[in-house]
Amino acid sequence: MAAAVRELKATLVDSRVNNIYQLQKKTLLFKLHKSDQPAFRLVLEAGNRLNLTAYAPEKTPAPSSFCMALRKYLRNAWLTDVAQCEFERVVLLCFKSRSDILRLVCEMFGDGNIILVGDDSRILQALTYKRMRDRDIVRGEIFRFPPPFGKNPFKISKQEFLAGMQRLGDVEVVRALARFLGVGGIYAEEILLTANIEKTKLCIKLMNDELSRVFDALQSLLERVSTGKLEPQVILDEKDAFVDVIPFELKRYESLGFKHRVFSSFNEALDEFYIRVSSVEQVASDEVVEGLKREAERLDRMVVDQEKVLREAEVDAERNRRIGDIIYAHEAELQTLLRKFSADKREGRELKTIANEILREKAAGSLSPFESLDAKNLMLTVRVNGLTFELDPRKTLFDNAAFYYERSKKARLKLEGVKTALSDTRKKSEEIREKIQKAETVRLGKPAEIIEELEKRKVRQKEWFEKFRWSVSSDGSLFVAGKDAVTNEVLVKKHAENNDVVFHADIVGAPFVVLKTEGKAPSTQCLREAAEFAAAFSRAWREGFGAVDVYHVKPEQLSKGGPSGESVGHGAFVVRGERNWHRGTSLKLAIGVVSSDNSICFVGGPVNAVQAKTNAYVIIVPGNIAGKELYRHILTVLAEKASKEDRQKVLKASVEQIRDFVPFGKARILEA
Repeated sequence: MAAAVRELKATLVDSRVNNIYQLQKKTLLFKLHKSDQPAFRLVLEAGNRLNLTAYAPEKTPAPSSFCMALRKYLRNAWLTDVAQCEFERVVLLCFKSRSDILRLVCEMFGDGNIILVGDDSRILQALTYKRMRDRDIVRGEIFRFPPPFGKNPFKISKQEFLAGMQRLGDVEVVRALARFLGVGGIYAEEILLTANIEKTKLCIKLMNDELSRVFDALQSLLERVSTGKLEPQVILDEKDAFVDVIPFELKRYESLGFKHRVFSSFNEALDEFYIRVSSVEQVASDEVVEGLKREAERLDRMVVDQEKVLREAEVDAERNRRIGDIIYAHEAELQTLLRKFSADKREGRELKTIANEILREKAAGSLSPFESLDAKNLMLTVRVNGLTFELDPRKTLFDNAAFYYERSKKARLKLEGVKTALSDTRKKSEEIREKIQKAETVRLGKPAEIIEELEKRKVRQKEWFEKFRWSVSSDGSLFVAGKDAVTNEVLVKKHAENNDVVFHADIVGAPFVVLKTEGKAPSTQCLREAAEFAAAFSRAWREGFGAVDVYHVKPEQLSKGGPSGESVGHGAFVVRGERNWHRGTSLKLAIGVVSSDNSICFVGGPVNAVQAKTNAYVIIVPGNIAGKELYRHILTVLAEKASKEDRQKVLKASVEQIRDFVPFGKARILEA
């Protein structure tokens, strides 16, 4: 957590929230922007992960109310800080909107939570609301952090550490580190490996020098995080399956013989680990499917049993209620029966004798409800309206009725509990069946195929020059042109270096073009191609010229100060000193198609530069055919020149792929 937060803070602070998307129930995607940088995609999964991603994940069609609330509060807000709460699994994202200072609390322990807190420390929104023993996550309540898992190892002194570990007595040292400092098990083991201490050794048996070694190993580990000396890597097993993702090399994996794959940043390693592990896990093995089926069968048996208990509880509740009602409805005759037993009992007669006498009277034609006597338990069995039940002669008739009503009430309460349990079991059964169906569907898929599909979703980070018009010369040099006054200004001021060459057509309404030399002297051919690029995207193309003069200068010859100190307009520069001319530069460009790895891409630029990359190209010059009519015509001609394998791909290509290669969106095809 500390390593991830350190990287995120260095990368994301002072970025602006462009939008927030819902990926899954507990997963959000923040799209953040910084000036002159590609967009950042921050994945936030409650209880699991917080990292930048290079993939374009699938979004839910309808965001949740929580996601919509976050958009309301945080869209267009500035991210001012990313911090870890002490050494806890809690990350704070601090935002500044036009009117508020807001904190998004990301809890990464247990089931996790995401909580939006206002400037007054009150909870505005939460992914999950709940009341707990030590705090409440309820809208409008003051937000309180969870109780700490342990001491912050970044702040603890050596004396505090030694005393704290010794107090833990007969606790194993590996468990003591986790309990005392909140250090995860893997890293606790790494600390002890470095200190050469047996992890199962009891704290009470550790000598002071051993505890000192443990403390030094802990500080060494923490220093690698605090100073940013990371070696991010994903751990792989013998089958190249992802096992773990770590910010730096760990001895435990090295000693176990695991392989590793190194990444340039910890966030990149986290991204690859989580996206691939979650995707590969979708491919369920036979063992997993069988396990799910066994669980489904168990739940089915539970449903049958719970339905039986439910029916019995319903019958029991209704029967006891009816008995209570019958007792009141037949009060007179039942009261007479109870009085006979109680009166005769007081006279010293045996209950059996009384029962036999009543039964003889009944045989002789009496309508007594009495059926039998349970002498052992002293209970009378009676039958009224076809219902047989017991009465206690030691109680009043109304106490007997109350007894049955109470039993009915308890049965009703049990009924509600059984209904809730049955509902939960049925829900779990449905979820298991959905998992089985999904597992059966993807079981035939292979991890390699899923990874291949994932690669298609990977967002390629655009290079800085892709915000401009650009092309590559026949010898591999990059030249970049401004699109308007703003990009002209940025291109020259920010990206033109001392050894570069700047081109401009000698006509009002032309972009500056910067040839990136990488410190090498450009060839005559390269200079000519850059001049053609500058001429083609000048106003001369729109006006239908056949040629225009172009000059090139060094970046230091450009200035924003005009004569007598006057400033020039945005996107314009004053040129001082000698200019190098390319007289009568022809206005023509080429657009070609390049095939590689079963896919195609389009290239555009000076004719010689495109010829160096492909044999399938068209040459365009100023003309009056415009828009989609022109683009479709170019694609049709390119398809004729392309190989048979690529022909259909070219015809199906989007016109957007070649739009930027055509100056002012109009031209005519000179030749193919």
